[in-house]
Amino acid sequence: MVSRRDGTESLAPLLADEKAARLVEILRGLERVVVAYSGGVDSTFLLKVAHGTLGDRAIGVLGVSESLDVNEMRAAEELALAQGLPIERFRTREYDNPEYRRNDARRCYHCKSELFTRLREFAAREGYPWVLDGSHAGDRGDYRPGLRAREEQGVRSPLMEADLDKDDIRRFSRALGLPTWNKPAAPCLASRIPYGCEVTDEKLRQVEQLEAVLSGLGFEIRRVRHHGDLARIEVPKERVPELLDGGVLDSVVAAGKALGFLQVTVDPEGFRSGSLNAALGELVRLEPTARRAGS
Repeated sequence: MVSRRDGTESLAPLLADEKAARLVEILRGLERVVVAYSGGVDSTFLLKVAHGTLGDRAIGVLGVSESLDVNEMRAAEELALAQGLPIERFRTREYDNPEYRRNDARRCYHCKSELFTRLREFAAREGYPWVLDGSHAGDRGDYRPGLRAREEQGVRSPLMEADLDKDDIRRFSRALGLPTWNKPAAPCLASRIPYGCEVTDEKLRQVEQLEAVLSGLGFEIRRVRHHGDLARIEVPKERVPELLDGGVLDSVVAAGKALGFLQVTVDPEGFRSGSLNAALGELVRLEPTARRAGS
C-alpha cells in the first residue's frame, strides 16, 4: 500500500488499483519531474497524479506553436488553473524547421524532438532531473515517430511503464473528477493537412477558424481536412444529417469560403480518427532506410 504521508490523500480513489498504485510508486521514485502538458486526457491525468504525489516538485509545461489551436491552449490553461495544477508556458519552434513543414511521415518526430529538447533544457535549468510525457500502453506497436524523439531525449512515460491504457486513464480521470475523462482527442492542427502537402501558417489558421465555427454550432468532435482549395469536414456519422441541414450547412460553407476555401464538403463516412494516415504506408516505404530506422 502506498504511504499517504507524501500528500497522496487526493489520489485515494486510485490507490486500491494495482496499476494506478504502481504509477504513484514510479512517480515517487522520480522525486522531481516536468510533465509535457497539453490539456488532453493523458497529460492532464499524469500531471494530476504527479502533483498529488510530489506536490510542488512536479510541474507541467505547455509548448505553444503555430500548430496548437488557440482555443485548446486557452482551455488547457483554464483547466490547470481550475485543478490547481502548476504549469509554465513556452514557445516551441518546430515550424522554423523546413523538415517539419515538408510534412512527410516524420513530421511528428520533428515536432516532438523540438518539444522534448526544449523541455530538457527547461528541466536542466530549473533543477528537475526528469521529463515525462503522456504516452501509454496503448501506444505500443502503433506508428508513432514521436516515440523515437522521446527515447533520444531520455523522456520517461510513467503511464506506459505502469501498463495503463486509454480506458484505464479515462476511468481513473473520472474517479479523480477530471473533466477531461471523456474529452475527445485533439491532435495538432497540422494533422489536418495530408502528408506530402506543405504545412503553412495560412492553412493552419484556416483549419483552426473553420473548426471553431463548427464547435460554435455544437460539433465538439470535428475535423476540417485541408485539401488545398477544398475543405473536407468530418463529424460523427450519426451527426452528418444534422450538419447537412440547409441552414447549418449554408453557414459553414459561407464561413469556409470567407476563409479562402473555394469548396466546402461534408464527408458522408463521418469522422475517422487519423483518416489521412492511409498515405503513411507509402510515404514510409519511400523514405531512405537510414531515415526509417527506429521510427
